[in-house]
Amino acid sequence: MVPVCPPRTVSMLTRDRVRLDADVYTPDAAGEFPVLLMRQPYGRAIASTVVYAHPTWYAAHGYIVAIQDVRGRGTSEGAFRLFASEAEDGYDTVNWAATLPQSTGQVGMYGFSYQGMTQLFAAAAQPMALKLIAPAMVGYNLYADWAYENGALCLQAGLSWAIQLAAETARLKGDESAYQKLYAASRNLPLHDPIPARPQILTELAPDSFFHDWLDHPEFDHYWRSLTPQLAAVDLPMLHLGGWFDPYLRGDLRLFKEMCDRSAHLQHLWIGPWGHLPWGRKAGSVDFGPTANSAIDGLQIRWFDHFLKGKDTGLGEQPPVCLFEMGTNHWRPFGQWPTGRPKPYYLSSTGLASMGQDNGALVETLPTTSLQQRDVIVHDPWRPAPSLGGHAAFPSGSFDRSGIDCRSDILTYTTAPLSEALSVAGEIAAEVYCTADTPSFDLCAVLSEVHPNGAVYNLTQGYRRIDRPVDSAQSVTVPFHPTCFYMAAGNALRVSLSAACFPAYAVNPGTGAPPGESRLMNARIITLVIHSGQDYPSQVMLSLPTRDLHHRPSSL
Repeated sequence: MVPVCPPRTVSMLTRDRVRLDADVYTPDAAGEFPVLLMRQPYGRAIASTVVYAHPTWYAAHGYIVAIQDVRGRGTSEGAFRLFASEAEDGYDTVNWAATLPQSTGQVGMYGFSYQGMTQLFAAAAQPMALKLIAPAMVGYNLYADWAYENGALCLQAGLSWAIQLAAETARLKGDESAYQKLYAASRNLPLHDPIPARPQILTELAPDSFFHDWLDHPEFDHYWRSLTPQLAAVDLPMLHLGGWFDPYLRGDLRLFKEMCDRSAHLQHLWIGPWGHLPWGRKAGSVDFGPTANSAIDGLQIRWFDHFLKGKDTGLGEQPPVCLFEMGTNHWRPFGQWPTGRPKPYYLSSTGLASMGQDNGALVETLPTTSLQQRDVIVHDPWRPAPSLGGHAAFPSGSFDRSGIDCRSDILTYTTAPLSEALSVAGEIAAEVYCTADTPSFDLCAVLSEVHPNGAVYNLTQGYRRIDRPVDSAQSVTVPFHPTCFYMAAGNALRVSLSAACFPAYAVNPGTGAPPGESRLMNARIITLVIHSGQDYPSQVMLSLPTRDLHHRPSSL
């Protein structure tokens, strides 16, 4: 560790002569140092310290650290438009950072969320000085990994973020009235306007918000393509970081897989039991133990030392995938993203899975009876099934949902207490045969662990919007969020099905109207029938690791 000089504010000009400001932290020592760059929209003094060590810590390890306000944020000049200038500005900033006094000319980038996306855009522009990136919790495909999930608008996360950025815009303009109103709205989301997804406060006070564009483009089109980082020609070492309860994990995995398929450089993936923030031992109401406390700062230093200083930190001998296994509460190494052995659990029911938790079962063998089994969900938009934890709601994480599972608009299917432990890792899905009496409906599936005392803790969930008539039993696949868990013998596995998960996702009105046009008073009651049995093998398909790793815990 070396002493660090007080930070100084340093400005640069982009190619179109816009001034961007950064705080630069430099070791108080002779010699040259690589540069670590973070570009962010929240005020550079924060420097993502909600999840990372302060920049002085990184500088003390022998790095020049530059934390920059992106265009139109903080004290940087220009107009802020979501991701619109990040490729060009990222390229210019990397080249500027490489020429800072005492710089070796080599630059690495780090940061999560928006700060992760700025890394991808900078990499897409291919500045020569950029040697590696460490993108964390990135919605790589902005449509499918960030704004929408399987066609359903991620309402709570998207609207909350839109109001936050709108409030910051009002603050920068000195509009105290707008700021106060938006600040209050952020603490009590306006979810009950005539068009719930397009609240009046955002229309009036932030008419230029990106969220209007998100609502106006409910399907993947040219708008979303223009905001997707183009990485086909990019090959850099990348440290990919995610969380089991983070909404953007789909993007982390999409990026990791894509890079692994074509990269000549190291690609490592670490996923902890974390929500978007903080990265600690507790997510929701579950304590995952001291091994869940983030050590990502130390891991990043190993990567930066390896690729920016030429030190052999042993990364080449480390398995490329390390996943936190919930249940054993240890990090587990994998030679690749686990695909595993498929393991189905079939839905079986008395027809009363909505009325009592002993009436729906998950069974390992498909029932042989030809009797068709039917369970009915009546979705009432006046009281939609609520969200609780998971990856899409706030707060995120694992909570006891036993009270929610008692609702009559939620179907529950539960195994008998397990006779032996169950280990699951990778991507899993529910395949459900269903019919609906409306041209559009949603299907939510939550996978939980049921304890002998009756507590029910969610492990992962999936959500999908279906915009087609389903008037005869058809199969609908709902992908769960990727996961890794170990369930002890004596506990049970449960899947809970509903037609809503509000406010994590916008309520489907049943009319086929997209969220930006769905009026609250037009929302319809939806009757959804779940079919199971021999002719309609509704099931949950798990992914079991192909080899036992329970005695090979790893560490960061």
